[in-house]
Amino acid sequence: MRTWTWAMALALLAGCTVGPDYVAPTPDLPPQWSASSTATVDSRWWQQMGDPQLTSLVERAARANLDIRTASNRLEQSRIARQVSGSATLPGIAGNGDYQRERRSEVGLNDPSGNAGQAPFEQWQGALDLSWEIDLWGHIRRRIEMADAQVELSQAQRDAVILSISAQTATDYLRLRGVQQQLRVLAQNLHIAEQSRGLTQTRFDNGVTTDLDTANAAALVATLQARAAPLQAQRDRLINALSYLLGLAPHALAEELGSARALPQLAPELALGIPSQLAQRRPDIQQSEARLHQAIAAIGAAEADFYPRVTLGASAGFQALEGGDIGAWNSRQWSYGPSLYLPIFQGGRLTGTLALRRQEQQAAALDYQKTVLGAWHEVDDAMTGYAAEQRHHAALSEAVLHNQRALDTARERYRQGAIDFLNVLAVQRSLLDTQSALVDSAADLAIDRVQLYRALAGGWPQA
Repeated sequence: MRTWTWAMALALLAGCTVGPDYVAPTPDLPPQWSASSTATVDSRWWQQMGDPQLTSLVERAARANLDIRTASNRLEQSRIARQVSGSATLPGIAGNGDYQRERRSEVGLNDPSGNAGQAPFEQWQGALDLSWEIDLWGHIRRRIEMADAQVELSQAQRDAVILSISAQTATDYLRLRGVQQQLRVLAQNLHIAEQSRGLTQTRFDNGVTTDLDTANAAALVATLQARAAPLQAQRDRLINALSYLLGLAPHALAEELGSARALPQLAPELALGIPSQLAQRRPDIQQSEARLHQAIAAIGAAEADFYPRVTLGASAGFQALEGGDIGAWNSRQWSYGPSLYLPIFQGGRLTGTLALRRQEQQAAALDYQKTVLGAWHEVDDAMTGYAAEQRHHAALSEAVLHNQRALDTARERYRQGAIDFLNVLAVQRSLLDTQSALVDSAADLAIDRVQLYRALAGGWPQA
């Protein structure tokens, strides 16, 4: 009875947990962004692009991308490891049984068979063993807490991979559409250049111009034709890049994506949310916080190593010299009682480990501050870049309109013989440059918006 009373007292002591308790840090972020919109960030930002094909690619990548599937596997591993850690709080029960035939020395230890070592004997036995470590100081609980933090870390790492792959898929898709639009602009300008070449040839045949104009016109056509091959190669590489992101073979998306489409028309509204939401959305901040949580729990586990450990054990079974006696009441045997482990001298191992864990906690806290600050900078830079590209795109749009009118005027005056072809050539090159720049700007504007959503961690599809 005294033994069980003592065991109950130990069990009550198991409520004690040494070491610091984790308190979620408060991120140092501004009260609001420099932009005016504080509406909730679009949780499915890729749908705001208004392009069903883009939506399809992003959501398919979330299901099929190999990096995402690997991260999901690691998350499942961490959950299983947490289950293993949690099993330490429960008693362990094991069964054992064995059979031996042996002969003892006549001049050695006592012979349990009573044969005085003059004949062999058999021994049969079986038992159920129970063992349970009483977690007096929270050593086991702290390690479970570390396992919980590892699950959180693995979840955040998986979310980070999905966010990255989603943004990369959208970026490659937008670049592809931009390249296809460049090819369209090139084809339009090539058509104009071929018309100009025909016009100069007619004027040369009629003796009203020189072969310099025909040579310049032919050179322009050849120059534009030469631009097509690099753009076509870039188009094919981007289709392959998207195929890879979706876990497909090269050229698997060639038929689906080969036809040119316009870049998505961006909605003017842009919801940024409030800065305090950033810590709950961004996976890198969640990863850093999970590492901090893990490091603090590790301090508690290291402190618990300084204290004694008590394990309760019990065994019940049968032992007999004849197999037929196994299970008989008089073949029973049992034992129970506690065992104590007390660290007395460890050569500085325990104090060194505790000091190391505290340094790791300080490093994790610094990393958290750095991650939050980096996230703040990334969002601010993304907003600045997006706003600048909007202004750039507006200016280029106006420049294209002026250059188009200039080309129409120059071609008409050339037909009338008022100017030479060099003037037409200069104006058409200027138009082509601004048209190409406008297409690049439209693609960059959409990509900058994707990067802003990525910085804000607006959301990601479920894998």
